[in-house]
Amino acid sequence: MVRYAHHLRDNNSPFFLSIFPIHYVSNKSLDLDFAFMDNRSSYSVKDNNVTYTNLFEYLYDSCHWALAKANASSVKIIVAAIGWPTDSYPGATVENAQRFYKTFLPYIASGRGTPMRPNQRIDVFLNNLSDKNRMFLNLGSFQRHWGIYKFNGEPKFMVDLSGQGRDIYPSNGKGVIHMPNRWCVFNGNIDDPRKVEAMRKMACNESDCSSLDMGGSCSHLDYEKQVSYAFNRYFQTKGQASQTSNDKCDFDGLGKVVPDDPSDGLCSFPVEILSAEHIITEGEMFVIGGAMLHGRISASAVLSALTLLWMIL
Repeated sequence: MVRYAHHLRDNNSPFFLSIFPIHYVSNKSLDLDFAFMDNRSSYSVKDNNVTYTNLFEYLYDSCHWALAKANASSVKIIVAAIGWPTDSYPGATVENAQRFYKTFLPYIASGRGTPMRPNQRIDVFLNNLSDKNRMFLNLGSFQRHWGIYKFNGEPKFMVDLSGQGRDIYPSNGKGVIHMPNRWCVFNGNIDDPRKVEAMRKMACNESDCSSLDMGGSCSHLDYEKQVSYAFNRYFQTKGQASQTSNDKCDFDGLGKVVPDDPSDGLCSFPVEILSAEHIITEGEMFVIGGAMLHGRISASAVLSALTLLWMIL
């Protein structure tokens, strides 16, 4: 790492630092409020004459101290990724995400810097514009829920991306078309529990069931509703079924298509958008087979992101 730091210094290159506040405080068993910048936390870190009351300044300056000890204090730090997830982790909620951005973005826009780098602007990349339903889960299921926007181009919460701290929603994505309002659910047949569980696992392996994990918005569902959630995620991911067949909702005789939304409280059973992976021809829907991009995101997510970028810019 010292050789690496010297290489950056000698070539006038920046050091990219990713900071995930919710994950850090959880792993260290710290007060969750320390992850925010509104000074509500009872926890603080004292370093000589400086007291750190929020995680961001503490970690940012810690990295500067490490670079200074490596004789690379001139290296600029760029925050490559920072944000707040909204699902699938304790504390990962829409309300907390809004709270995080409400104070963090004005702080960055102010250019006041940190105790070690006062009055210096910090370059930051927000993670992320939209959710990524095929993101790797090496840190946890919350990695699929960093988005400021839902998959359909709707903002999840109020956030002023200009950094002025206003209570406003960013613009909606335009030109988004949903698939038909229908859902696939478990028909309640529990004659063979092993088959039910096998079908549930298959559905989750082929789609995104991360909202069912601990701390997720659907973790409160009973087992049968969890099976329904899994079936519907698979059904939507596969482009629903054709208008004349329910083959994507068969699950060896355990599934059925319903016209009424089975969402339960905070748990939303989504209807996916018509995406680059699907086409509609003469009333029939066919799967073309979207390619994976770098093993992380599907063609549908790429189309959603491009739509949102066009809308914002």
